[in-house]
Amino acid sequence: MTFQKLTDLRQLKLMANTIRQDTLRSLLEAKSGHSAGPLGLADFFSAMYFNILNHEPKNPKWEFRDRFVLSCGHVCPVQYTAMANAGYFPKEELMTLRKLGTRLHGHPHNGSLPGIENSSGPLGQGTSQAVGKALAARMEGKKHYIYCLTSDGEHNEGQPWEAWMFAAKYKLSNLIAFIDRNYIQIDGNTENIMPLDPLDEKYRAFNINTISVDGNDISAILNAVDSAKKSGKFSMIILNTIPGKGVSFMEKKYEWHGKPPNDAEYDLAIKELLSERQRIENETF
Repeated sequence: MTFQKLTDLRQLKLMANTIRQDTLRSLLEAKSGHSAGPLGLADFFSAMYFNILNHEPKNPKWEFRDRFVLSCGHVCPVQYTAMANAGYFPKEELMTLRKLGTRLHGHPHNGSLPGIENSSGPLGQGTSQAVGKALAARMEGKKHYIYCLTSDGEHNEGQPWEAWMFAAKYKLSNLIAFIDRNYIQIDGNTENIMPLDPLDEKYRAFNINTISVDGNDISAILNAVDSAKKSGKFSMIILNTIPGKGVSFMEKKYEWHGKPPNDAEYDLAIKELLSERQRIENETF
């Protein structure tokens, strides 16, 4: 029996809000970790774990499951939070993030936590891991999808470009990749450090089916995945996200790339997220 998906947009938005709150709570407890990227990706992870993925949290080694590969491992607090809410492990365990003996490492470790499909840390390597999984699945005649999330900062490395060239050449239509285009990395704005724009044109020049969407719009993400599946090609979906989304004093601030909130900042952030939750509950769909 596969995981029961959420198909109601309001429920997916509320889950994204829950994911943001739980992620901040785990970062506060850890007193370490990344805030901006995970908050910006909460809508994506709500869509991924509660609608897009064909998976079974209570049976994480299910043969026919889709595989999700996280290349930008530093955003893992939001993945852990989505997984806990989906039922992979108890939510109380989120409070062990980055602590001695935890299964919730600062970068995910394959074999440590059920449902983690790859080890990540060195940026860019997840892209090649995902390509390898996609090629192996096709060679074995498997029908599941491989999804890979990468960051814009990772594209300062050469490995992602090599991986995507390979995926395009071999027409790996069972691979759908995403890039978190939030324009920040630990030292500042990506365009000041190593310019990437026009990123969509570069991908199209690689003969890759490229779709650019608002990465904080769950409907747009779901529609983009449907379009990618129909293309018959390897697809790259560029998620234009707001780092720190949902917390006004964190939004678009690269300084929040790699730090957690303190007690006062956490309280302010939760107040804003609770207000946003009320707005979603009253929203007309």
